Amino acid sequence: MDADADSPVPIGGPRGQAAWVSPVVGDGSGRSARAEQSGYDDDGADATTASVFSISGGEEIDPADAPRPLDEQRADAERLSMRALGRKGVSESELRTMLRGSDLDPDVVEHEVERLTRVGLLDDVALATDLVDRLHDRKGLGRQGVVAELRRRGIGAEAIDAALDAAADDEDDEFVRAIELAQKRVGQLRGLDRATAERRLSGYLMRKGYNGGVVRIAVERALDGGGPKPGGPRGTVRFE
Repeated sequence: MDADADSPVPIGGPRGQAAWVSPVVGDGSGRSARAEQSGYDDDGADATTASVFSISGGEEIDPADAPRPLDEQRADAERLSMRALGRKGVSESELRTMLRGSDLDPDVVEHEVERLTRVGLLDDVALATDLVDRLHDRKGLGRQGVVAELRRRGIGAEAIDAALDAAADDEDDEFVRAIELAQKRVGQLRGLDRATAERRLSGYLMRKGYNGGVVRIAVERALDGGGPKPGGPRGTVRFE
């Protein structure tokens, strides 16, 4: 007896019916694993044009919303990180923040950070050591100012301590820098009364990151050692 034309015909073979209702899934190569059964002449479809359906509700997903292949993301991460390292030194924290803001998978970001650390291109201790010297020499910062700047760059306490130890910086160096800085600044305070000159010079040195004891001595040396002691009829500080 002939089968009813309206009755469903079972699908045979080892894959069975599940193969016909499974979603189109990409394999990361730019081609789908299986084309939809209608609309394509061959058994492969371009992943950028094939319709993709969710398993739960059969809703169509825009291919542009699909995650980018990991190989592509890793290539982007390497390109971005090498550009950043080429412009200036960056800390591990700074690089991680930059990569995370570039639409990269978190695992890709950590993979790139680990790769650069492994080959020695990302080294917070080396960066901090270089910054200590530059911040001392170019900006005249005191120890507290240096530490604050390194922390702002996301460098950890261990790397900062190692950098300060490597710089072989001691209290005598701190005093010398503060006194030299104060003596350069004091020329701008001529004509001010003693209290105002002390206040402004002290504030300047403290903003540079020198502690109170160092500031007090540096201010006294700069105001009293650079010329006659203040005193005149108006009580102003004179440095000529």
